[in-house]
Amino acid sequence: MSASATPTRRRDFALLTYVLAAIMLGATLPTPMYDLYGQQLHFSVLTTTVIFAVYAGGVLGALLLFGRWSDVVGRRPMLLAAALLAIGSSVVFLAADSVTALLVGRVLSGLSVGIATGTATAAILESAPPRWRTRAAAVATLANLGALGLGPMVAGALIQFAPAPLHTAFVVHIVLMTIAVPAIAMTGETAERGGRLSIQRLSLPPQTRSVFAVAATAAFAGFAVNAMFTSVAPTFVTTLMGVQSHAVAGVVAGLTVLTAGVVQPAAVRVAPSRAIAIGSAVLIVAMVMLLAAVKFSSLWGLVVAAIVAGMGQGLSFGRGLAAVAERTPPDRRAEVSSSYFLVAYIALSLPIVAMGAAARSWGLQAAGEVFAIVIGVLALICFVAIVIQERRDRSGSST
Repeated sequence: MSASATPTRRRDFALLTYVLAAIMLGATLPTPMYDLYGQQLHFSVLTTTVIFAVYAGGVLGALLLFGRWSDVVGRRPMLLAAALLAIGSSVVFLAADSVTALLVGRVLSGLSVGIATGTATAAILESAPPRWRTRAAAVATLANLGALGLGPMVAGALIQFAPAPLHTAFVVHIVLMTIAVPAIAMTGETAERGGRLSIQRLSLPPQTRSVFAVAATAAFAGFAVNAMFTSVAPTFVTTLMGVQSHAVAGVVAGLTVLTAGVVQPAAVRVAPSRAIAIGSAVLIVAMVMLLAAVKFSSLWGLVVAAIVAGMGQGLSFGRGLAAVAERTPPDRRAEVSSSYFLVAYIALSLPIVAMGAAARSWGLQAAGEVFAIVIGVLALICFVAIVIQERRDRSGSST
């Protein structure tokens, strides 16, 4: 590599990391605003969960339809499309005066994130300077999860302290994305373009299925908790805890995802199967804390539950994917990874809509308690299954 190539790679690496973070930040900006939208447009917690869930539909659609397109047309065109969709989402939210507009804004945001997640991560890995190559995946993960966690915190602070509470955050995001567009144009193309456009296949080789079932269930449980904290938790803060601070609600909403990002450097040092077991055990503890926090309307209990849940989810999700990859032939890993993400993103929609329906029928407190119990049971099943699986593997290798 020439001496001039290294500064260029450093610049591209930094710019691409910024682009990913800016796009992901926009995905969670609306979180602390749902309460205000609900008051203004007169909708319930169920509608809030549906608005959140359509975002997951956008992500899934993008992953399945466009997941492999950047290998064919290049990283830069797909990143530019993701950036324009992110800008479109914030513009729609700026003008939103109906539930329909909120739904459209969330779908656009989901499509943007679905395109950017795989494309930007691949571009960051490919553009990493030699010294950063081993840390590039961690940088991409931190940019992704860190920005998702910071989104509600930034929006909550702007709602609390800046003018135009339903608009300022989106103006800030449009400015950030306006910087991201020329940043994308400045970067070099990293993909070896070729092949033809196709829809991402989903399949599981026989040798992968047992570990996939456990890892994907753990991912489902963790992402369901993420969905709850980034959609309904602000309503817990204002309604159950009686804390009328959007800044506080934003902090609580972002803690789980932010913590999941922070634990990634430590998580990679743990063996994949063990990380799933530890993550599941930690998630069980978090759900006990969540149950108590909701039952006794404890803000500090909710804060601690959010942090502990983030630790559990952060441990089990990334290492769960690694555990699945270990059992998957190299030529099938893209399909299996897509299947894994499919399960995870379904958890951002179905459980949270079910929780919204439960809140309408039984009340928000009861719905929160049932959610904590169900996710705790799922995490317990994962923990027991991985322990049994490890014992079988050990007994098989000793005979």
